[in-house]
Amino acid sequence: MGREDSHYRPERVDGSASGGSGSGGATGRVSVPGANVPHRPAPGPIPVSPPVPPAGAAPPPPSPPPAAPRRRSRLVAALACVLVLALAVAGLAVFRPGPVAGWLGDDSSSGTAVAAPPEPTPPAVLAGPDGNAPLPTEAGIRAALDPLVRAAALGDRVHLSVADVSTGQALYGSGQDTPTVPASVTKLATGVAVLAARGPAYRIPTRAVAGPNPGEVVLVGGGDPTLAVDKDGFYPGAARLDDLAAQVRNALGGTAPTKVIVDSSLFTGPVFEPGWDSDIPTGGFGAAITALMTDGARKNPAEARRTAEQTNHAAERVPQPDLTAGRQFAKLLGLTGGAAQVTRGTAPAASGATGTAPGAELGTVESLPMIRLVDIMISDSDNVIAEAMARQVALAKGKPGSFAGGAAATGQVLGELGLPAGEISLADGSGLSRTNRISPSLLTDLITLAGNGSHPELAAIFGGLPVGGWSGTLDERYRAAATSAGAGVVRAKTGTLSGVNAIAGTVTTADGRLLTFAVLTDRTQGSLDETRAALDRITSALAGCGCR
Repeated sequence: MGREDSHYRPERVDGSASGGSGSGGATGRVSVPGANVPHRPAPGPIPVSPPVPPAGAAPPPPSPPPAAPRRRSRLVAALACVLVLALAVAGLAVFRPGPVAGWLGDDSSSGTAVAAPPEPTPPAVLAGPDGNAPLPTEAGIRAALDPLVRAAALGDRVHLSVADVSTGQALYGSGQDTPTVPASVTKLATGVAVLAARGPAYRIPTRAVAGPNPGEVVLVGGGDPTLAVDKDGFYPGAARLDDLAAQVRNALGGTAPTKVIVDSSLFTGPVFEPGWDSDIPTGGFGAAITALMTDGARKNPAEARRTAEQTNHAAERVPQPDLTAGRQFAKLLGLTGGAAQVTRGTAPAASGATGTAPGAELGTVESLPMIRLVDIMISDSDNVIAEAMARQVALAKGKPGSFAGGAAATGQVLGELGLPAGEISLADGSGLSRTNRISPSLLTDLITLAGNGSHPELAAIFGGLPVGGWSGTLDERYRAAATSAGAGVVRAKTGTLSGVNAIAGTVTTADGRLLTFAVLTDRTQGSLDETRAALDRITSALAGCGCR
């Protein structure tokens, strides 16, 4: 049976609700033909929307001197400036300096910081790493972890990699280069790939164009899985069909809408990945992946929003998301009866068409920026968003918008980033497929690259990572005495399928050193709780020792 990460609890630091817009309130944008809509300023905390340590803590320490190159010549290690700032900034990030404001819609060219409204001081969550802290030794980490890796609940395929974020130095490995079933940890690779391929500021458009006959409207899906029908959508801040319908009515002028045609041809191939367990399409964690959908294909988004925490984000999904969205749009245009029955088709070629000529654009709405979609994908472990993100990678690289295209493009982008693409083989972007394979060392390389400052756009993957004992899929973990050292200092993406358990992220040691780790097991034998406890003991051992 397929199984997705459970014990979900929404991030609370930036005030966002489950799946919320969070991070400064960036919203989906509305584009009216012929009008210039200014970008919205985006006040709030830093772009990756991490939990903010208490005010008055020390600022980030000076960067340490460069260290020896990592074991992989293709990955050049640099200082972990971005990640240290993302995890340790102490009440200093009350504005969005530099390129981040632009990513979230602030087109101000003055360079002046935009002050955020005062917020209550949050509780301490993450211990700030110390850039001058001593580096653990390989022998010290091996002594701490070797007994724990042999826990019976983990089964006989336990593959583990630990590295230092600042230097990129590998500190521990056990089957670290062995491709292993990653489950939902796959989303880290998907997030890095789409941020690299599309950029943090990219927004996915949903368009309406004039159909071949007067009054006909073609709704063209661009692949935005968060598109809402109206203000009661599942994802706060998402682009909305009612806004698009208003644009269409205005553009048509005196011509009454007569029919809606749905163009979801941007995505091709099967709507369910063949490697998914048989219960995924109906189990509430997956959906038919189409280029046009509303609310992640949820049948009742308002109810799903109310029950997300109790159901671990499972929700009933509609079987044909594109046609459902089309019918919702037809209703917003005032169509009833037979006229509200939509059909699939292809938008007429524009060829410079204007007004209401066939192919002329009647309206456009745009999704949240990519930086926010990735944040939601990771914090909520949202499989539908993940599959849409993988297809965005494919489209950016000129490949088909399909499962196969997304998988191939993700591997290509990771290779272009200097990561060992030979150690990743994907069938989907969410991790629901059991045919996916990723090595632990690729994951620690990836996390190091995202945090070392060489690619600041990749740091968005850290914003959604759950915190041990506090948020997301780690909310109820790290609360036992044996694992309490990891509470507040382990920040990681988890992955769960039947017989598969994984965790990858960052941890701050007792000496204040920031490490990255990945533990993948794909032949577990104990109960789910026993397996998770065994994984937590490994990461807690890193948190609780200097390992020297």
